[in-house]
Amino acid sequence: MASDPKKYPVRYGSNIQGRFFLCAALFLWMIMAPYALWAFDLQRIEAPQAAAKLNDLIVLDARPQKQWQQGHIPGAISFCWENYTRTDTEGVRWRIFPPEELAKALGDLGVSHMDAVLVYGDADTSWGGEGWLVWAMAWLGHQGPVYFLDGGIQSWRENKQPTVSDASPQRNPVEYQVNVQPQFNINATKLAKTPGQFTIIDTRNYLTEWLPGHIPGAIHIPWEKFYQGPNRRILSPDALKSLLEKNKVDLKKPVVYYCSGGIRSGFTWLVHQFSGLKAAINFEGGTEEWVKEHPYN
Repeated sequence: MASDPKKYPVRYGSNIQGRFFLCAALFLWMIMAPYALWAFDLQRIEAPQAAAKLNDLIVLDARPQKQWQQGHIPGAISFCWENYTRTDTEGVRWRIFPPEELAKALGDLGVSHMDAVLVYGDADTSWGGEGWLVWAMAWLGHQGPVYFLDGGIQSWRENKQPTVSDASPQRNPVEYQVNVQPQFNINATKLAKTPGQFTIIDTRNYLTEWLPGHIPGAIHIPWEKFYQGPNRRILSPDALKSLLEKNKVDLKKPVVYYCSGGIRSGFTWLVHQFSGLKAAINFEGGTEEWVKEHPYN
C-alpha cells in the first residue's frame, strides 16, 4: 500500500524545503564563486629569499626602461607604468590601459594570471611604480602569488646578488584571464557623490600640488612618508598606523589614496596592504580625473 503523505507532514515538507534551499544555494554559489574564491595573495619578501626562489618566479621590473637597461635582476622583464598608461579620450593623463588590453600586454610577455610573480623597483625613478604594478595586478584579479621585494634593487645589490644588463629571455605568449576587482579602484563621480563616506589621503607634493588645489576633505600625507632608509623600505605596520594616527586619519571609514595619476598613491596603497588594516582603495584617476569634473576654485 502506498504511504499517505498526510501522515508524515513534517518529513514531506522538509524534503521540499531541503530541495528548495539546496537549489538556491547552488544557484548563489554559481553566481558568487568567481568572487568568493578569489583572494589576492600578496607577500613581502627579502632579497636572499627572492634569490632562492628566482627560478620559480616571473620577475617584473617596475622602474623606467632606462634603469632596467643599466642593470636588473636576471630574467627580469621591464614593466614600467610609463609604457602602460596614456591620455584618455577625456584628456585625463596617465590612465591605466583598460583591463583586457593590460592583460594582453602581460600575456604577450609570457605572464599568465596563475603565475608566481616578483615585483620590484626603487621607490625613486619609478615614482613608486612598483606599488602601482602590484595594485594593477590586484585590480586585474591575479590569481598566483605576488611577491614584493622590499628594499628593491638597492637591497638586491646590497645582498651581493647579481644583476645583468642583457635582454630578458623571450617567453612564449600565454593567456592572461581577467577577473576585475572593482573594490580596489574608485572614480571621481563616486567620490563626489559620497562626501564623508571615505577617508581621503592626498599623497602629492605639498607646495606645488596640494596647495594649488585638492579634493575637499582630503588629508595630506606625502608619499615619501610611506618608506624609510637608504633602500626606501616600506613602513612597518606599526609605523604606518602611527603615521596615520598622527595625521588624524579616520580608519573606521574606507581609506582612499590619490595623487595625480595613481602611481604614487599606488605605492601608498601597497604599504597599506601590508599593515593588517582593512583593504584600501587607489583612486587611479587622481587629480587628473577629478579636475575634469570638479575644477578647483
